[in-house]
Amino acid sequence: MPIPDTDVISATAFDTLTPPAATDPYLAVDELPHSASSPDLVFQRLRDELALDGNPQLNLATFATTWMEPQARQLMADTAEKNLADRAEYPQITAMEERCVRMLARLWHAPHPELVRGCSTTGSSEAALLGGLALKRRWQQRRRAQGKDTARPNLVMGTNVQVCWKKFANYFEVEPRYVPVEPGRYHLTPDTLTAYCDDNTIGVVTVLGSTYDGSYEPVADICMALDGYQAATGTDIPVHVDGASGAMVAPFLDPGLMWDFQLERVASINTSGHKYGHVFPGLGWALWRDTRALPDDLVFDIDYLGGRSPSFTLNFSRPGAHIAAQYYTFLRYGFEGLHHLALRSRTAAHTLATRIRAIPPYELVTDGTQLPAFAFRLAPGTHGFTVHDVSHAMRTRGWHLPAYALPTPCHDISVLRLVVRTGFTTQLTDTFITDLAEVTRRLRPHQPVLAAKTPATA
Repeated sequence: MPIPDTDVISATAFDTLTPPAATDPYLAVDELPHSASSPDLVFQRLRDELALDGNPQLNLATFATTWMEPQARQLMADTAEKNLADRAEYPQITAMEERCVRMLARLWHAPHPELVRGCSTTGSSEAALLGGLALKRRWQQRRRAQGKDTARPNLVMGTNVQVCWKKFANYFEVEPRYVPVEPGRYHLTPDTLTAYCDDNTIGVVTVLGSTYDGSYEPVADICMALDGYQAATGTDIPVHVDGASGAMVAPFLDPGLMWDFQLERVASINTSGHKYGHVFPGLGWALWRDTRALPDDLVFDIDYLGGRSPSFTLNFSRPGAHIAAQYYTFLRYGFEGLHHLALRSRTAAHTLATRIRAIPPYELVTDGTQLPAFAFRLAPGTHGFTVHDVSHAMRTRGWHLPAYALPTPCHDISVLRLVVRTGFTTQLTDTFITDLAEVTRRLRPHQPVLAAKTPATA
């Protein structure tokens, strides 16, 4: 039956064009159906299929937010159709984005917040790509001014970096120089990195909260090493801080930690609003210290949507929903509230780590006292099972507990990683420990495992 030629068709009007749900034909899985179907039928079909996914609350693999207050959810629903790129039509969403940037600039101790350039992105991956691109463009401009070639840029980082940095190197034709990790040191440290630097180095990437084990890289010490390198060689190498997770944790829990714009060498920082910024995926933020850190030729002036506005993101059209939700969380919780949420997650992570350490044969790689996340492994020896067996067995209980190898050259060490987010309750902590102890007992049938006691009763 043809669809009427009208600008607006209500759901009810469209439903009258279709037969009743009981007579709807079988819905194909991977080809476009020939005709329309009942919205109730399609809704139920998709809802049934999505029910087969894992429970987000039991997903201990992801750093991404899985719980938000109903008011924040409602704001996201109310603004889902507002296009962030259409700044003239939706000026308040634009204003909220700019306010969030200023809040982050002050939170990260920018010397001159009014000079900071920043934007929202679809996540930390896009924000990291933008940060790397700005580093490359600044290096190119400096080399051209010196009359030197720009053919061989390189970027120095630890082998523990998230895959977005490998994408950056590949997509934007920059040589990645990976500083290898070592047993007991699974992230970048200042002692060896300058050996990988030269006049073609566009920057050094530091990670505040490693994806692999939740540890912080010593940003201040790395900057100090680069200060010494500049004094010895004359080469000034800027630093980008990948704070995908830690940049929304450290300001609230580690106020004495030097890692942000207080360090003059830090040119740019990225974070994920959809991690410890307490917003559903996907939202990221990229901030540059000042206008010099983000070259003008990376900024496009857009005027064809009814008003002139700058654009320096890789994406263009995006829903304004995540901006409204981020602004809500900043206003709703404030510094004290965000401190409380982060502290609760970190305390839960450290408690879990302590209780896991009491279950043989596990030993900790990190203990959850930096990011609210930690890695643990099987103690050296023969156990008759692997961390991958543990991960698979825990999945049968509904938990998603990832198992993976550490970066080269420590790829012979496999770990399990656990992330604690807002919404992870004491009851879930107890249930997880009980399940892990039971799973381990079943995998070691001849060696009984005692469930770890809580610190209060140990």
